[in-house]
Amino acid sequence: MLHDGNGWVADHQGQRHWGRFGAAGLLLVDRRGSGTPTVLLQHRARWTADGGTWGIPGGARDSHEDAVAAALREAFEETEVPAEAVRVSGDPYVDDRGGWSYTTVLAELVRDVELVVEEESEALAWVAVDEVERLHLHPGFALSWPLLRARLEDEAPPTTTT
Repeated sequence: MLHDGNGWVADHQGQRHWGRFGAAGLLLVDRRGSGTPTVLLQHRARWTADGGTWGIPGGARDSHEDAVAAALREAFEETEVPAEAVRVSGDPYVDDRGGWSYTTVLAELVRDVELVVEEESEALAWVAVDEVERLHLHPGFALSWPLLRARLEDEAPPTTTT
């Protein structure tokens, strides 16, 4: 059922989270340039949960979706980045809160895309991996970022020297 995952739930500790069946987001990295890799971040609209913070495009999983499908759908809804422009890489990272979880799907950008700022965003930006921590991050993303950054670095292609 379309968008049957929308709604608030409480984890086992009583903390409220968006997504009746959990939530998922897409951590999209662009390594195609010669410099530092960049990741696509979303400056969340003020009216959203934790509005005014930076995080990754994502949202509630629907009952029929796995985490990858939900992350790709949410990324398209919030940025218009099509699934065909990304390659999912590695295993998703699951932040399990007991009774609710957020799954971050890591992916590589494989072709140029035009970002479109939709209503849930104030802005979208490609941010250098080294600069992410300087932003006012969504609390959940801030907690996960050190582990996610390490995963991105582990999955980076080897550098060659001549």
